[in-house]
Amino acid sequence: MPVKTLPFDRELIERIAAEYPTPFVMYHEEGIRKRARDLNQAFAWNDGFQQYFAVKATPNPHILAMLAEEGNGADCSSVAELITCERLGITGQDVMFTSNNTTLEEFKVANDLGAIINLDTPHHIDQLQQLDRLPEMVSFRFNPGPERQGNVIIGDPKEAKFGCTREQIFEGYKACAKLGIEHFGLHAMVVSNELNIDALLQTAEMLFELAVQIRQETGVTVECINLGGGIGVAYRPEEDEVDLEAFGNGVKDLYESKLVAADFPPVRLMMENGRSMTGPYGYLISKVINQKGSYKNYVGVDACMSNLMRPGMYGAYHHISVLDKQDQPQDQVVDVVGSLCENNDKFAIDRAMPETEVGDIVVIHDAGAHGHSMGFQYNGRLRSAEIIFNDAGEFRQIRRAENFDDYFSTVDFNAVKIDRKESATSV
Repeated sequence: MPVKTLPFDRELIERIAAEYPTPFVMYHEEGIRKRARDLNQAFAWNDGFQQYFAVKATPNPHILAMLAEEGNGADCSSVAELITCERLGITGQDVMFTSNNTTLEEFKVANDLGAIINLDTPHHIDQLQQLDRLPEMVSFRFNPGPERQGNVIIGDPKEAKFGCTREQIFEGYKACAKLGIEHFGLHAMVVSNELNIDALLQTAEMLFELAVQIRQETGVTVECINLGGGIGVAYRPEEDEVDLEAFGNGVKDLYESKLVAADFPPVRLMMENGRSMTGPYGYLISKVINQKGSYKNYVGVDACMSNLMRPGMYGAYHHISVLDKQDQPQDQVVDVVGSLCENNDKFAIDRAMPETEVGDIVVIHDAGAHGHSMGFQYNGRLRSAEIIFNDAGEFRQIRRAENFDDYFSTVDFNAVKIDRKESATSV
């Protein structure tokens, strides 16, 4: 089986682990920064292109600040994410609020921040009218329904809870224009974690054609088009990552054939990638703590599904390396498991790996997005530290590990009383 390379060695891991015990997540700074620059370069032909980092993927302020330095805005879906941006000074149209099943209070926070409001349904227009002022820019999220096929992450568009029908899109723009809103965007995200450029280009083509139709049907000219955040991660070592330059050139060809050819005014393009910006540059570091043989062979590590739930949630593949054993024969077939009281607490099932020993350092690749952010505390498991490192071998903690005081901080033990009633069977 092919192996994945690592941008660090045992010496760095041992230095980090001496200060921050496993498990922990570590992020490669140069990798993340280069990814942001490469995406910007791929769309340099579009005046005003901006990538909006999907905060939900890795909601660490240090990561957001680093990406903001590289020109990223922020795509937010909750008040906590909006507050994170506000505290970092990321405001105005550098923020896009893309939510669903949204409350008036959430819209108010986003609008006070000056964010682009990306509506999931025209039903929310009534809420916009209750704000102190109307948003400066409103976008609508399009769901193509039976016109397109999704993938395993988002699912069948007809079954997805996200977005508007074509008829609702027209209704929404007309209603907003009637209210006096003057600036509009358009958005769709049909596929997620997609490695096939053709599937990504289908979304661009669909949106460009829809923008022309919106103008014809409603008189509204959208100023920006958000192509979504579907760029995938090559989780398996035999997979190829998306060629960003080829993708950018493909979008350019469609832009010219669909918009320029229709005499459409210049449109600023956006994307809202999260996974592909940080995912490949994050590593969950764990140690082998047990080995077991029963009906199957198991390698138990000190991380668990609360550190990375993607494999247990929908069978996602994450490559696993045993540090210093990448080149050894992979002659044992095992399940790599955590300690939760759930049978799906598994990082790998029937995975070929080198022989392991208790104490071996295990590296779970591509854990930089939707890993720590999706953590939970079942069985009283505490959320781990987050570390950032660079090519010079320097590292720093960007989020400390939780402790038991954190875990119990929302309960008051002094208010708990146990009334030990005498047993009815006592004599």
